[in-house]
Amino acid sequence: MKSVLAIFRQSKKRPGCSKYLLSVEAAVVKDGKTLPVKLVFVRNRSNPKDYLVLVSTDTSLSEEEIIQTYGKRWNIEVFFKMCKSFLKLGKESHSLSYDAMTSHVSIVFARYMMLSLEQRRNVDKRSIGELFFLAYDELQDLRYLDALVLLLKELIATVKEKTIFMEKELDRILDLFLENLPNLWNKCLKRCA
Repeated sequence: MKSVLAIFRQSKKRPGCSKYLLSVEAAVVKDGKTLPVKLVFVRNRSNPKDYLVLVSTDTSLSEEEIIQTYGKRWNIEVFFKMCKSFLKLGKESHSLSYDAMTSHVSIVFARYMMLSLEQRRNVDKRSIGELFFLAYDELQDLRYLDALVLLLKELIATVKEKTIFMEKELDRILDLFLENLPNLWNKCLKRCA
């Protein structure tokens, strides 16, 4: 039986500036039952000497997956805190009806989405408003199959230029390649070629 602090002190840390300092598989005793867990010690960005311990009961997850899951959960917690504090999620409606509560929560979430969208438009410089959508409309859709045909034609042209294959030998290699493709692609490519 050791504390998290004792486990951290006794274990060898990862060298360098990795995403996490240490990962240890351990067991936790709860209600007389032993539960396997994975402890991931993550460095505190604001204080390099401090760390945060993430505990996962799914020991098959990698350390990166545990950190990503925690990051997603943290964003959800921030979302609910914002909704409760600033958008009055818990205090604006005092109804006991399930339908009224569901409607109120939906309205608060819609309010949050509108405010987030407006903040993104006013603050975030990664996109230039409608320019992305205008450029997107101008682009012609290129199907996957069309792109594959273009690549194959370019491959054939390159092989013809760089090597001394006979035309029949090149056709035989291409036919062999097409035969090894799945049936649907095989039929479509033969029609396109």
